[in-house]
Amino acid sequence: MPYRFRYSRWDGTQHLDTPDADEVLESLSDDLMSYGDLSSALQRLYRWGNEDMPGMEQLLRELRERREQELARYDLDSTVESIREQLQEVVDAERQGIDRKVQEAPPENRKLMERLAKQRRNQLDRIPEDLGGRMKGLKQYEFMDEGARQKFDELLQQLQQQMLNQMFQGMKQSIQSMTQQDVSSVREMVRDLNRMLEQRRQGLDTSAQFRDFMQKYGQMFPPGIETLDQLLEHLQRQMAQMNSLLQSLSPQARDELRRMMDQLLQDDSLRLELARLGALMQQMAPPSELTERYPFFGDEPMSMQQAMGLMERLQQMDRLESQLERGSFRLDDVDRGLAEDLLGPQARQQLDRMRQVTEVLEKAGYVERRDRRLELTPRGMRRIGQGALREIFNQLKKSRIGQHRIAPTGQGVDAGDELKLYEFGDPFLLDMKETLFNSLERQGKGVPVQIEPPDFVVHRTEHTSQASTVLMIDMSRSMFLRGCFLAAKKVAIALDSLIRSQFPRDTLYVVGFSNHAVELKAHSLPGIALNDYVYGTNMQHAFQVGRSLLARHRGNRQIIMVTDGEPTAHLDERGRVFFAYPPTFRTIQETLREVRRCTRDRIVINTFMLERGPYLTEFVNQMTRINKGRAFFVSPERLGEFVLVDYVSGKQRRQRSRVAS
Repeated sequence: MPYRFRYSRWDGTQHLDTPDADEVLESLSDDLMSYGDLSSALQRLYRWGNEDMPGMEQLLRELRERREQELARYDLDSTVESIREQLQEVVDAERQGIDRKVQEAPPENRKLMERLAKQRRNQLDRIPEDLGGRMKGLKQYEFMDEGARQKFDELLQQLQQQMLNQMFQGMKQSIQSMTQQDVSSVREMVRDLNRMLEQRRQGLDTSAQFRDFMQKYGQMFPPGIETLDQLLEHLQRQMAQMNSLLQSLSPQARDELRRMMDQLLQDDSLRLELARLGALMQQMAPPSELTERYPFFGDEPMSMQQAMGLMERLQQMDRLESQLERGSFRLDDVDRGLAEDLLGPQARQQLDRMRQVTEVLEKAGYVERRDRRLELTPRGMRRIGQGALREIFNQLKKSRIGQHRIAPTGQGVDAGDELKLYEFGDPFLLDMKETLFNSLERQGKGVPVQIEPPDFVVHRTEHTSQASTVLMIDMSRSMFLRGCFLAAKKVAIALDSLIRSQFPRDTLYVVGFSNHAVELKAHSLPGIALNDYVYGTNMQHAFQVGRSLLARHRGNRQIIMVTDGEPTAHLDERGRVFFAYPPTFRTIQETLREVRRCTRDRIVINTFMLERGPYLTEFVNQMTRINKGRAFFVSPERLGEFVLVDYVSGKQRRQRSRVAS
């Protein structure tokens, strides 16, 4: 029966699963091995995400697209035109009212009414066209039509309310009509606020004054303001919205709107108190970063009220954008509620999943906190090794390089999964189930079951050989700069995982070398990074360290060297590093001397070259003539395939030689 899938738009009811610890660790592994720092790897995961968890960058793209849609939709200058049209409607209503007054006047008063009407029409004709001049002229004009006068008063109150409400959010709940008494109340509030800010500026305690202020004027501000600093932050944000509106207008529209705003408060000392408030705010807090000029390029008209609301929304977008830009470093700073308001419920769920990442990694035992830092645990290290091994074997399946099954079978230490009929000389590792099946098939039902030698089924055994290996990894600058060191680290981690899981009797050492050589512990491999202050490829010292480590073991011993360049450094008689490029004859000879010592101790050296330079090729040719080891030229992308196949193939060769003997 075929499966059917139905796709639908996101409606907020869908829920994203908790991140899977194994998938998260796998997505971190390359970054972790490249740069060696778990915290940085997590930060980059939060920023870029993975296949199952979008990161901050995707949320930023969505946010910027939505902001661009708003800017492409509206014509902000139309707000000024909208006010101009409303004022023109007032003038038109007054002219129509004048005409009605003349027509309705009694005959005995008509001439007087006509002279008065002419006088009013002349006054209307002399009112300037700009908003400030028109607002001032209409405020000084004595209306003849009551409807036109009421229309103008309502517009004036609406504009006053919108302007003040931008600064003191909540006023439209307490001031439904801006009467002179209401304006006086606002002026008193601003005066008290200025006194409190002046005391704060002088370093005086304002906690008691703030409590009294909020008790008296708290209805003019949104809930949640509990300190003077929070109040300052709110006022700064509100002022920034008006400033952004002004800055986003064309110069002509901006000047007109400013003159109109001056006219709205011209007859009240509130204007002076607001100017004083602005000066105090600038002294006590830096200019808001939220003051932004928005380049509108749409053609849809909008009212002043719509423009104020849009400015608030754009400011919120800017605030969320700033939070998301630093969110990969400070995840808790991102306002998830704001993200949900602006981008929808899926954005909040994505942020919630990011916050769960470290929790699921800790619960899985892959990371732990040490001194406030997250660090990889041994279990996490083993999991990364298994992932690196799986990645390499998946590449092998695609490229079909070799086989991993060990062909020779016979008496050995471990029983395999493959079964066979018993033959004389086989180890008697009986598989009872298959043996009983053979007996029942031969004799039929009944008890007792008679088992005879032809019924015996035994496990094939696998030869095991013990080997000791030193993996020498070039840690010179060129390995990092060419991107080869990540591949080398993956090989080391994968080989360690392979040996632990499949060849537990084998021993693996990892030696890193640049100007000096040092033994590296497997659990420390992800944290290794470039040292900018050292130069040189000291193979001589690396062979010395490797030979010293292998001297602890008997049996098969080998060195696997991964490098992208020839030896350029060696230790002199006093143990000091000598570096030169191109390499000197002395460096080459000292390195080959160590190769001869390894050969004398029956240590095989196999080399994997990541670059095919003339100096390296010549040196490796000399080394293989001395040691009889093998050399391979491989790309970093396929290094793991070749190293692991060669390791397993070496096990096969040793087992075949053991069988033959």
